[in-house]
Formats: sequence, structure tokens, C-alpha cells
Amino acid sequence: MKSVPLTAYTRSVAGRNAVNKLRGTGRVPTVIYGAKTASQTLELNQRELDKLIAHSASENILVDLAIEGDARPARLALVQEVQHDPISGSVLHIDFHEVSPTEKVTVMVPVETVGTPVGVKDGGVLEHVLHKLKVRALPADLPLVLEVDVSAMILNQVLHLGEIPAPAGVEILGDKKVPVLSVAAPRTEVEAVAADATAAAGAADVEMIKEKKGDEAAPAAPDAKKAADKAPKADKK
Repeated sequence: MKSVPLTAYTRSVAGRNAVNKLRGTGRVPTVIYGAKTASQTLELNQRELDKLIAHSASENILVDLAIEGDARPARLALVQEVQHDPISGSVLHIDFHEVSPTEKVTVMVPVETVGTPVGVKDGGVLEHVLHKLKVRALPADLPLVLEVDVSAMILNQVLHLGEIPAPAGVEILGDKKVPVLSVAAPRTEVEAVAADATAAAGAADVEMIKEKKGDEAAPAAPDAKKAADKAPKADKK
């Protein structure tokens, strides 16, 4: 993964109201932290950040973060977390994790397919069981995405994690038997009709049970005279 330059600025404001005002000026609050350095609150230019994210294949972004006014050189960092506005989609906050170019890191990487499976051409459906995989590598070797050629996949075939090719210098972590991609066979018309019929029968049984319970819950009132005869009588004196 190639690092891209990004400039950050020291942030002195904190608190919800102050941060909201900061966003109103076209700035995005951010934090950088690392195992060997203390965390530092910063702010970024909204336009520069939007441009950076728009040109990236995923939110796994490696940056050379230069902090204005800081005597230290640019710091190599990975985007750790991005918070988006649920309505507008704009970035509300971003966290950076400072990394060493000589130490391996672990991140989640999106899985992208290449080609059209033979099984899909035969009427099947390509299904993504897992959309992201955990990988470990040096920062410079981290892939933006994991591309998987699915052209040869046939109906009912499953690709497991152990069958996903890893780029040079990258280790894919996890249980090798876990399914990642599959080509599911389509339901036949007979199977679809049978499934619908079974569902309809189940619904009918439910309705009958409800009606029966309703009758049992409200028994007919006993004859008034019989009820009077059975009622306890007061002693006459």
C-alpha cells in the first residue's frame, strides 16, 4: 500500500459544542495515537480529507501525516476508524494509528471478485459469505483489496479462506475452512412451489390453532337456573 501525504493541524478545542463549531468551519476533528507515542488531538481540512477518501478503494489508507508546526517529520499512520454522518455521509471524525514501516500490522481488507463464474452463467447466484478478511503484513505490503478470480467456479462450489490467494508479503488470518464465496444453485420451479405450499399449510395450521384456543378461552355460560341451584344458600334462622 502506497502512503499518501496529508497535512494535519494541532487542535485545541474539545467538547461537543466546540467540535460542532469546528466542523462548521470546514475542519474535521481527528486523533492520532500509537503504541510508543502519546495520543494527540488534531484537525484536518474537510476538502482534502474528502478527496483522499474518494480516491481510495477502501478506508484502509496509509498516510504520511505532517503536523503543521511540529518539529517531528511526517508520521506514518493508518486510518483506524472513520465516523460518517448517517444522513449526509460526510466524515465526522477520523482516527489514525501511527505505525512503523518495519513492523507488521493487522487490518481488515475488502474482498472483490473478478470475472463471472461458470455457475452464474448456468443460472446460479454468486454469494459473498464474507465481505472482508483479516490480513497481516508490513504497512507497505498491505493490499487495498483482495481480488479473487471466480471465473472457474461452478454451481454449488464454495471457496474457503484457505483457497483465497494472498499477495506477496501478506498473510491471510483465520480458520482456513471458513467459506468466503459460493455459487448457489437456483431453486427449481418445483422446489419453489413446494416451499410456498409448505408455508401456506403452516399458516393454515396456525390459524386453526388460534381459532381452537379462542373457543376454549370463552366457554358457553351455564344455565342460570342450574347455577342458582348449585350456589350455596344462607342458613335460615
